Amino acid sequence: MSATYTLNAGSLSADAVSVNFGSISQSGGSHAVTGSLTIQGGFGPHFSILLASYTLGAGFLSANGVSVTFGAISQSGGTNSVAGTLSIGNSSFNCRYDLDGGKTTVFIEPVALALSRKANRPVKLVMSREEVFRATGPTAASSMDIKIGVRKDGRITAAQADIRFTGGPFVGSLVDMGAMSAFAAYDLENSKAVGHDVVSNRPKLAAYRAPSAPMVAFGVESVLDELAKKIGMDPIDFRLKNAAKEGTQSSYGPKYNRIGLIECLEAAKRHPNYTAPLGPNQGRGMAAGFWFNFGGQTAVSLNVHIDGTVALTVGTVDIGGSRASMCLIAAEELGVSYEVVRTVTADTSSLGYNDITEGSRTTFSTGMATIEAARDCIGKLCGRAAKIWGIPPEAVVWEKGYAKPAGANAGNFEPLSLADIAKQAATTGGPIAGHSEINAEGAGVSFAVHLCDAELDKETGRALVKRYTVIQDAGKAIHPSYVEGQYQGGAAQGIGWALNEEYVYGADGRLQNAGFLDYRIPVASDLPMIGTVIVEVPNPGHPYGVRGVGETSIVPPLAAVANSVSAAAGVRLTELPMSPPRLLKAIDGNGHAK
Repeated sequence: MSATYTLNAGSLSADAVSVNFGSISQSGGSHAVTGSLTIQGGFGPHFSILLASYTLGAGFLSANGVSVTFGAISQSGGTNSVAGTLSIGNSSFNCRYDLDGGKTTVFIEPVALALSRKANRPVKLVMSREEVFRATGPTAASSMDIKIGVRKDGRITAAQADIRFTGGPFVGSLVDMGAMSAFAAYDLENSKAVGHDVVSNRPKLAAYRAPSAPMVAFGVESVLDELAKKIGMDPIDFRLKNAAKEGTQSSYGPKYNRIGLIECLEAAKRHPNYTAPLGPNQGRGMAAGFWFNFGGQTAVSLNVHIDGTVALTVGTVDIGGSRASMCLIAAEELGVSYEVVRTVTADTSSLGYNDITEGSRTTFSTGMATIEAARDCIGKLCGRAAKIWGIPPEAVVWEKGYAKPAGANAGNFEPLSLADIAKQAATTGGPIAGHSEINAEGAGVSFAVHLCDAELDKETGRALVKRYTVIQDAGKAIHPSYVEGQYQGGAAQGIGWALNEEYVYGADGRLQNAGFLDYRIPVASDLPMIGTVIVEVPNPGHPYGVRGVGETSIVPPLAAVANSVSAAAGVRLTELPMSPPRLLKAIDGNGHAK
């Protein structure tokens, strides 16, 4: 079998992406059971729904260059965008971040900077909540047809997806990532996914957590749920029978290294949530999810101060606890306590280029650079110890935070701690620092399995999630509490997306709910305590085995919630969000809910 990936530049109205593996036509007669659904999702969650408005400050000083505060999560990426727009050299910028709104995309920064340059005064721009809704983009709207064939023993013979995304008036809906991820969780001999990039008179999209994957997982996992029922097979056992594993050639091309989907499925089946009794009008659903994860360009500096404390400088903005993880990694490498390490996020004048904080890349790539910077620093610490002792540098080793003679022949010296060496830095060569500039590769893919129990009020149409559990492979959880936070955050966003969040347009084409009063995100009373299980199947591409965890957690929730609500309602739900009016229509009607 061979895997191909082609992009066919079609008409302006619909570009097409095709991901093929094996032959659908050759497998056509081998299905004992087929399942197919047409799935729809309108313009869903907004990419930067924050409790504060989008704020940007800019100061333009012709003699000293440009000072800009970005309301986004990449100083370097923001610099590239603004510099290109205004034809100003990157080296003229000193860019720092402020997470007072925004995420991956530059919106008003060039305007603020142009005004500042014209007035020769600092300028601050703030987008109102309504402006944020109207002008900064939701995720793509989608519809798709999913068809899967399976033998009576539960083995999938072929799978096909026809996916349509619209990202507004410009090509670029990220449907390619949806097509690539559609069947990535399964070991299939024959699959085909075609994605259509449809242009429409709607706002230009912006990337939302794990862009494109949640919508396609909603379709695929819904069909798998229907198939498991048709053949009378436990839904987890059904997925276990078809799960991708080490050596599987993925539906989008590469062969997988060591991965943890099977371990996640087995942990889900053992979890009490999967066997807990259900109450009246309750249903249980589960779903699996996949995300690619990325590495990218990263620069880190590590400085040892004279008092033995350590300053780690990174260029990836912290949006999920990554600074604490970097402190742990640096402390582990140096053999010092966590308390003596402090991580700061630098501006672009203080550090080399760093790719944006996206793609679940930060702990993976910045962690890898931190390891290299710490090891570079250790080499220099050993060199300083050698100077103090008057022996060759190669005669010194670093063990558990101390420089020691490599053996009896190197001399009989008392071990020197990092703090001991730092005190003598001025007389042994000056400041001590380690650096790393890398383009990180080897980001391992990640899988998750979610369990959801939902309760349906058949009089009002309101669905409420009663129990929810996230089981996900982290590779190695550097800071388990923050990893759990990422799991829970993705689940909470996904629950909101599945049940409530939606852009509503009037007959005149205008957005009707540009505010939190009518665009409803989950609040505490809408959510249960979200349970987590951290599975650790090490990523061979990272020294500690780290996998990105930030995005995979939002891939399964749409399907997991839909499968549980469909079970409670007794009818298959095929459109998001599953709001009360849609649920009431489904309960009162026949067949699939629209």
